[in-house]
Amino acid sequence: MARRTKEEAQETRNRILDTAEEVFREQGVTSTSLADIADAAGVTRGAIYWHFRNKGDLFAAMLDRVALPMEEMIRRAADASTEDPLSSLRACCVHVLRQAAEDPRCRRVFEILLRKCEYVEELASLSQRILQCRAEGLEMMARALRNAIRRGQLSRHVNARRAALGLHAYVDGLIYDWLLDPGYFALGREAEALVDQYLDGLRAASAVSIVSARMPMTRSTSAAAPPARPLPRVKAARSV
Repeated sequence: MARRTKEEAQETRNRILDTAEEVFREQGVTSTSLADIADAAGVTRGAIYWHFRNKGDLFAAMLDRVALPMEEMIRRAADASTEDPLSSLRACCVHVLRQAAEDPRCRRVFEILLRKCEYVEELASLSQRILQCRAEGLEMMARALRNAIRRGQLSRHVNARRAALGLHAYVDGLIYDWLLDPGYFALGREAEALVDQYLDGLRAASAVSIVSARMPMTRSTSAAAPPARPLPRVKAARSV
């Protein structure tokens, strides 16, 4: 009986979260009250407060259902023991893009985060959490790239921090642009090629750095050419 009650409680919690996604997406986070979510989910406000302290707590739980699996993937890519960190990072970025395009729950949450959420005082703690998640994600990307440099997959001349900033902005920007107009390009189908294009740029930069380091220095680059010697002066012919 106790187990059944626990299962029912989890089912109610999931229904509240599923409903919150739909209502937040339709009305926006600021314009939605817990009473709106309770009515749409067919539960009492007391049921919502049994599971969540407030709207910010509910929103954070909704975000965790999508973000935590992705955070686990990037954490594995950042692990120093990972033998192929670049492939792990690639798989993580491709997964995020495909989830945004193909998983309805992920798509709703991304749309709410990017287009339907105003970080007012009511959601101040949530705003801090999102900033913290971003900072941690960037640091793990940078760690994965540093690991790739240590393992010779990228040149030591690649700045891991800058490369991580670029990759993070690239993935976020692709999702944002696609949500504005899903018919503009096929995000899910193009995910691998889009990520490869960015990573190929890092590899190309690495290849150029390696080739440049191995090329012998030419006379023009190794030392300045000696100054030109003045031409001998020609004496004018004496008239007879």
